[in-house]
Amino acid sequence: MNKELYNYYIIDRKHEELRTGSIGDVAEEYSQKKLSPIERMVDRFEKMCGAEVPHIVPFEKIVMMRTVPKLPDCFTESEWEEIKKEHYIHEIGYVSNLSPNYEKTISVGLLARREEADEYGKRVIDAIIGLTDRYRAEAQKCGRDDVVEVLTQVPRYGARNFREALQFFRILHYALWLEGDYHNTVGRFDVYMYPYFKKDMYAGVYTKESALELIEDFFISFNKDSNLYFGQQQGDNGQSMVLGGIDKDGNDMFSELSELCLLASRNLKVIDPKINLRVSAKTPIETYKLGTELTRAGLGFPQYLNDDIIIKGLERLGYKYEDAVNYAVAACWEPIIPYVGNDVANIGSMNFPAIVDKAVRNNINAESFDIILEAVKSYIYEEMDDIERDINNVWFVPSPMIELLIDEKRYNNFGVHGCGIASAADALASVKKFVFDENKVDRAELIKAMDENYENSPELLHLLRFEAPKMGTDNDDADAMAKFILDTFSASMEGRKNSLGGTWRAGTGTAMFYLWHAGPLGATADGRFSGESFGTNYSPSLFAQITNPMSVVKSFTKPDLYKTVNGGPLTLEFVSSIFNSEENLEKVAALVKYFVDLGGHQLQLNAVNLESMKEAQKDPEKYRQLVVRIWGWSAYFVELDKEFQDHVMSRQEYSV
Repeated sequence: MNKELYNYYIIDRKHEELRTGSIGDVAEEYSQKKLSPIERMVDRFEKMCGAEVPHIVPFEKIVMMRTVPKLPDCFTESEWEEIKKEHYIHEIGYVSNLSPNYEKTISVGLLARREEADEYGKRVIDAIIGLTDRYRAEAQKCGRDDVVEVLTQVPRYGARNFREALQFFRILHYALWLEGDYHNTVGRFDVYMYPYFKKDMYAGVYTKESALELIEDFFISFNKDSNLYFGQQQGDNGQSMVLGGIDKDGNDMFSELSELCLLASRNLKVIDPKINLRVSAKTPIETYKLGTELTRAGLGFPQYLNDDIIIKGLERLGYKYEDAVNYAVAACWEPIIPYVGNDVANIGSMNFPAIVDKAVRNNINAESFDIILEAVKSYIYEEMDDIERDINNVWFVPSPMIELLIDEKRYNNFGVHGCGIASAADALASVKKFVFDENKVDRAELIKAMDENYENSPELLHLLRFEAPKMGTDNDDADAMAKFILDTFSASMEGRKNSLGGTWRAGTGTAMFYLWHAGPLGATADGRFSGESFGTNYSPSLFAQITNPMSVVKSFTKPDLYKTVNGGPLTLEFVSSIFNSEENLEKVAALVKYFVDLGGHQLQLNAVNLESMKEAQKDPEKYRQLVVRIWGWSAYFVELDKEFQDHVMSRQEYSV
């Protein structure tokens, strides 16, 4: 590792002192001139490129950093109000969560792409070349002949070697952020970069050690400006890199480059890029051990993606095999298709515990439990009707950069998160067991206790919270409820078309909704208190009494997860001290393999130290590099809002 580079950007953050540029508030100017949306995007991009001041650190090989910290909006508040009268606006309205075709542009160069671009694409390309020319001039002034040579070739022309390819990627990735796109993913990095890597390795340009140092330099570049990127919290920036997986002929694409990326991430211990590892039942245990080394480092990744389940699920939704097999992931976990995908994978969410609570309260006096299940089914379909009606006439601010880097908008599907599955399943299982099967709990008493947040019902609270069936304990009753909910959720989307002509995708993720949906919801029949958070993503409730992660894996692989392929990983928290033993490391790797072999779809592990997190809340400066997994991304603990910190601290910790 280049310690000087690491200290400059990661520890001391000296580059942040250079962020002094500004292009001012352009929205009012654009409004007065009545510029079209695409004209605004191009003009703002040109202004941003022109305002950037090139800086090159003496010891870096991959250059470009932001010196203009604020990217002003292209529209005034009143203009957004008018737009929203006619359109559904997702998040902030700009393009996000796509996997562009970096490969094509890196191979041929921007001048070749300019010949086929429209007038806006040409202006964007000219602005990028102008900025890199100024970086080249700065390199000449600094005596950095190596950087001059690289920037003489790229981005005008196609990359000839591994370093040029990495620098070209940095330029394109940087430009996407500068244009205003966000959650810009990395895609199948080890697949499209491997030819350049292989050529240089065979030619003896690099040893394994020198290639690793270059990759580490490249990885640091993801962290230069990440605190300027849009997200719900610091760290939620979408820089997701996918490694491994099969190609259309079934060949395993995990390579020496893939391994070096894992090593670089482990060595640097930085939160970007977020590593996702595609695996299958054929993946050897050695690959899982490499992934577990990252978990031991405390990064909260890699996230494991099961090709056997995800590819099958994507094909079921109508994706062509050659596209499905090439899947990458969006900012968190949602499968997206590189080059030709235009999916909005996180456009909506469904609150399962709220639906179950409504079904229980409205039907508590039913003659049979099946009536409650029918109510749950009916409410899920009604909620999906509402989502379909509300998410209509979707509009995004046009992106000339995306138009350059996306070959074809072949898929325009929408993904919906299914939130709080364990809390919902546990509530149903509790009602079935204690109210209908055993008549142990009085129906009116249950509703009254929930209305009073269990304040006057300590015995009932204990029964529901700690003695009732819980998903994650390998309890067939609770797990059957989860399967019913997820099957119904998936079925509720079949045959529907969204406003872009695509289909709908069911998922098991929560994103920030494990707090947002839980906050307004009163006490529920699983013994959950009013406002108490749900488990993260596809995970047990926070108060489930679980000591063995094996039971969690068994519970959470029982549903047919290919039906909920919009994703959302099972998240397991391990006491960090268990990784001090090589034997335990191998056990964790074996557990991951077991999850995949059983048919799990996605899995992420977190090595946590509760005492360190408590100390970090007291003395943040001392723990600036403490990393935790939030939902589909990792973050520095001290940069999170306290409610997210507290949620991580409250999660179940496992040992092996």
